[in-house]
This record gives sequence, structure tokens and C-alpha cells, in this order.
Amino acid sequence: MGRFVVGIVGNFNLINDEYPAYAAGKMNCDALSKVSKVIPIILPSSPEFTTVEELISICDGFLFTGGRPNVHPSNYGVKETVAHGDFDRDRDALTLPLIKRAVSIGIPIFGICRGFQEVAVAMGATLHPEIRDLDGRMNHRMPPDGTLEEKFAIRHPVNFRNGGNFSKILGSTRIETNTLHGQGIAEVGNRLVIDGWASDGTPEALYVKDAAGYTNSVQWHPEWNAENDAVSKLLFEAFGEAVRDYGNAK
Repeated sequence: MGRFVVGIVGNFNLINDEYPAYAAGKMNCDALSKVSKVIPIILPSSPEFTTVEELISICDGFLFTGGRPNVHPSNYGVKETVAHGDFDRDRDALTLPLIKRAVSIGIPIFGICRGFQEVAVAMGATLHPEIRDLDGRMNHRMPPDGTLEEKFAIRHPVNFRNGGNFSKILGSTRIETNTLHGQGIAEVGNRLVIDGWASDGTPEALYVKDAAGYTNSVQWHPEWNAENDAVSKLLFEAFGEAVRDYGNAK
């Protein structure tokens, strides 16, 4: 049987500040193709082009990637402020119902950075607009300068629950990760299990309680150097296995 298909939610961008495009980083495609062993396809991040049910019918899993715009706070009952940053309401309109539907039927999902926050919000969580402003929190944002290697460099540890989803996949209760995010989970809600935390208490790994399928999501960026990084490789291998299991059962 051939490889299965994972949809990558692409971000809306203006190339050279003028040409509108939907895009996803090559490193996301590399991680899915070379480590998860699935076929990556980039999806326009707007409900203008398709429906949730159509996407469910053609994909065997979904990768919700990072992106500069944030989930609009109206999606978790908070008024918009300057601190909440930029938004992509079209992406919100597609991803949040897609996540809810995927969770309900068991199609595997993997959220990364903004995608982690989308999974959280879809399941009833709220977000802090700027966690570096909270007492005792470190600055988790991407360094403003430097090479890609420097921006994606390891910057802090993550500790997992003993016996939780992530410690089972990774064979450890402590790893080191990169960090490139400004927002973070505030109130968890009753659908999420926080399974990993940064040393300052920021939630870094989660899954959906009693979900029918794979929902592990992370606040850091495991797609960076996924073929060679031991932690990233295990995460994308586990996702690929879940996708194949779903596809074979479909």
C-alpha cells in the first residue's frame, strides 16, 4: 500500500510585500516525508477554498504549523488588545473547526507552536498574549537576529509527566528544546492534558483528553532538523505511525 497523505495548513504571506501566497516551510515537508514517511500536501489556510469534510476525506492526518499571526482572542472569549499581535482570521476559521472535527473522529493531528495554541483553543483553553510579561517567565520568543541555526538553537528544558504520552514516546521525562513563541496557555479547560512544561512553568506539550486518535502537540519546533535530532525524530515517527494506523483502518 502507498504512503498516506498529511495536510499541512499553510500560512498566508505576502512575498516581497506584494504577492499573496499560501506557504509552509520546507522543513515541515521534509519532516513529514523523510521521518513520518507520509506525503505532505500544503493546504490554503482559508475556508474560501474547501470545507472541513472535504479535507477530512482526502487527508489521513493534519499538521498545524507555526506562524506569525496569533489566534484571535475572540475565539476564547477575550477582547482584542495591542498585546495580542497580528491575526489571521481566515486560518482561525478553517483550523479551529477542523481540529474539533478531527478530534471527534480520530484522524491524527500534530500541532506545533501556533498549531499547539490552535489545538488548545479549539478544546476550550485561553491564551496569555505575552508570556514574557508574566512574573517568573522567561522570554520564549525567537531571537530577532542571527542565522536560522541560531534562531532554532536549543534554549531550555522541558519536563514531562512520568508515564505520560510524551515520556513514553521519548523514553525520558526531560529533554532540551528550541523556543520561538510569544503566547502561551493561560486556562487549560477540561479537554486538555498538559503533559510537559518549560522550567518556568509554561505548558509545552499537550494532548486531548479521551480523544479518539493521536493529538500530541508541542509548543516548540520539532520540524527543525527532524531527521537528525533524536527528540524530533521520535515525535514525527510516532505521528507517522498514527497516520498509517488511521489510513489502514479507514
